[in-house]
Amino acid sequence: MQPRISMITLGVRDLEAAVRFYEKGLGLPRMESPPEVAFFPLDGTWLGLYGRQALAEDAGVSPEGGGFESFALAHNVRSEQAVDTVMKQAVASGATLVKPPRKADWGGYSGYFKDSVGHLWEVAFNPHFWVGPGDGEAARDTATGETY
Repeated sequence: MQPRISMITLGVRDLEAAVRFYEKGLGLPRMESPPEVAFFPLDGTWLGLYGRQALAEDAGVSPEGGGFESFALAHNVRSEQAVDTVMKQAVASGATLVKPPRKADWGGYSGYFKDSVGHLWEVAFNPHFWVGPGDGEAARDTATGETY
């Protein structure tokens, strides 16, 4: 059976600013791609950035919208310290702190920020199970540089 890899594509109003936030601010590795789109390979998925107007046209929907977009993206890391590191890095890169990291009622540790273009992200450490590559697969925590 072929592994299934998902891609999350965000429609952004300012592609250059969004690329700068994810590539330079958060340190995500960017693939070579055409100027109208940016791709960032992540562990088990991909992040794509595309102009909001163009993405809406491609889907056949209105590009207008605001407020809560009915979803949040999540970035899972291996420790509470890594949550704090990612949150500080995001805010230093232009994100807005929405909910400071703290112990969660489900037993983990998490916080929320809005990225430089308004998408809601949760950064979380879940001590109950790891959401990431399985045994034998190497991965690098972008917050700490730790390879596991």
